[in-house]
Amino acid sequence: MLEMAGEKTLLVCSETDIPSVNMKGQLLKKRDWEESGVQGRDSFLMSGDMILMTTPDLHIRLEDLDDRIDDARIPVKEVVFMSRHSAASGEASLTVHPIGNYGENKFGGRERTLVKANPPLMTDALRKINEYNDLEGFRVCFEVTHHGPWLKRPTFFIEIGSDEKNWGNERAADILSNVLLDMEPNDHCTAVGVAGGHYAPRFTEVALNFKINFGHMLPNYHLEGSSDQDIIRMVSDACEASGTKLVYLHRKSLSKPREREVSEIIGSAGFELISSSDLEPLNGS
Repeated sequence: MLEMAGEKTLLVCSETDIPSVNMKGQLLKKRDWEESGVQGRDSFLMSGDMILMTTPDLHIRLEDLDDRIDDARIPVKEVVFMSRHSAASGEASLTVHPIGNYGENKFGGRERTLVKANPPLMTDALRKINEYNDLEGFRVCFEVTHHGPWLKRPTFFIEIGSDEKNWGNERAADILSNVLLDMEPNDHCTAVGVAGGHYAPRFTEVALNFKINFGHMLPNYHLEGSSDQDIIRMVSDACEASGTKLVYLHRKSLSKPREREVSEIIGSAGFELISSSDLEPLNGS
């Protein structure tokens, strides 16, 4: 492997994933990349503060990625997976999301374990997707926390959805490659999002309008049927893996009695509930 100064952002391309391969193709056109070695089944290219890893393996099953990174002696501070997003709706979408499992691990990762989020970089990626997107009919949004693999480094997925007719969209890959090259962290406050649906409409809206970064997000479908202790456990895990004690609750997605109940549970565990009125607008007005 080449000598590498400073920690890098690792971009992961899976050869079995069409959007992943297309995003890699766009990245190769836009920067000069230097061969930095091969480790087992994986190959690595370097450009500035980024490493581009290509693997034949499926993203969500790369449970040994930390070991592969360490074996290749690559100084990686954070990981971004380039991926497709699948949904029965087939809705065209450009998304980002943190990873891990609040419950069982049907799709990789560890049971009841969250991977460290990267709130500043992931939220900036969302904002830049929204800024750069010129595709009609493509939804731009967060997704809530879900699926594997397990890693010890801060990680998020950037995705094109939601079915074959959208996965091969070269303009979508072009947009997301520009986002990957331009994204940068900021020093806004970080919050965990609680309640709402899988596509996190309220947290997306707030992130696009206010100075806040979102880490892990816990949707209603995980709150439903959960005991108070389970909710405390999930919120605590989300806050710890996001590096915050702040919680943004999507209140309108809950009935009034349930909103009060969830708010009391979160407050009793020592977390601070915030709302948009506590935040500074992004445009400064």
